[in-house]
Amino acid sequence: MTFAVVTCSGISNTGKLTTQAGMLLMQRKPGRFLCMNCKQSAESLKMDAGNAERLIVLDGCSDCCATKKLTAAGLVPDVHIIATELGIEKKGMGEVQYDEIERVVRAIMDAE
Repeated sequence: MTFAVVTCSGISNTGKLTTQAGMLLMQRKPGRFLCMNCKQSAESLKMDAGNAERLIVLDGCSDCCATKKLTAAGLVPDVHIIATELGIEKKGMGEVQYDEIERVVRAIMDAE
């Protein structure tokens, strides 16, 4: 089964965290996860994510930027994870912590 992971990819720590978690999944499970960010055009997301068996969206916070972009592309995620709802504090331009990346990766693996 292949999973398309669409990340927030914002400039805050929680946005950067979503991208790093997606990249880590691609490294750990090559060929199983495809990671893309919501900065892509809606058309590009639809084309890239369209062949995945499951669609996972990783938003950094309650602004849900990645979800909004998917909606614009006419896509509905199978799994929606918000980093701040996992107990990760949004700290502006703060550094991402490794344990936070692992927390998001675990949430994705549990949803798998």
